Amino acid sequence: MPNAFSTFLTLTVDGISYGMMLFLISVGLTITLGVMRVVNLMHSAFAMMGGYFALWCMQAGDLHYFVALPLGVLATMAVSLVLERTLYQWVYQANPLGQLLITIGMAFVLTAVVKNLAGPQIQSLSLPEILTGQMSLGSINVSVYRVFVLVLSVVVAGALWLILEFTTFGAKLRAAVDNPRMARCVGINVPLVFSVTFAIGCGLAALGGAVGTQMLPLEPYYGLKYLVLVLIVVAVGGVGSLKGSLYSALLLGLIDTLGRYYVPALGGFIIYLAVLAILLARPRGLVGHAG
Repeated sequence: MPNAFSTFLTLTVDGISYGMMLFLISVGLTITLGVMRVVNLMHSAFAMMGGYFALWCMQAGDLHYFVALPLGVLATMAVSLVLERTLYQWVYQANPLGQLLITIGMAFVLTAVVKNLAGPQIQSLSLPEILTGQMSLGSINVSVYRVFVLVLSVVVAGALWLILEFTTFGAKLRAAVDNPRMARCVGINVPLVFSVTFAIGCGLAALGGAVGTQMLPLEPYYGLKYLVLVLIVVAVGGVGSLKGSLYSALLLGLIDTLGRYYVPALGGFIIYLAVLAILLARPRGLVGHAG
């Protein structure tokens, strides 16, 4: 019995870590879809981009893991700003169906580019020695890497919440979304606010993609393969709700991790059964609101 309980606790920590990594990747889509009203199906491709940039920094630049991570995030944010000021201007003007088609088309183009540049093989970032091995937490042993992902995700999530809720930038963003015309009248640069918000969302996805390569390895089809995971986190949490995305990512991470271990016959399918049950019970998501 003690061994079974220790196994359950270990799996719980792994599930929470996996869920927080999903939150990092999906929270940017929560912002662009729920706050900026933009259907961006290329979002998970930015997570792939961050991972490949960090991988290139480590392989070609011979940089340390902890140096490559922020560089990968910054490079992705720079690319996202260029795309936001160019291609995404058409996306903003399109209807929801047009936004969907344009952004999924961009994801296919990026997939082809990555496949030609990086090759079709599956890759991941090599962890430094400090993140390898196990550590003891009471009666259980957990992966140091998983604990690192968990702590990093919690810090980033807390910082994002503070920025959006208690800073001038957060107030400007809410004003720009609720009433763009009035926001311009009081001196808010709405396009700049949207550009910065978009870049932050893409940067968070890039961080999740780079940090999570041990759980979701890099490959050219990453942006399409894991798009469903990102979308269900946003849908289950409630469109536009950061708190909902956090709850959803944690819940789905736990369900997927525990389900694969205790019900191996269902494997990865169990998460879709859970999504179906949740959305039948709460069609607007865990923290969704009418309208």
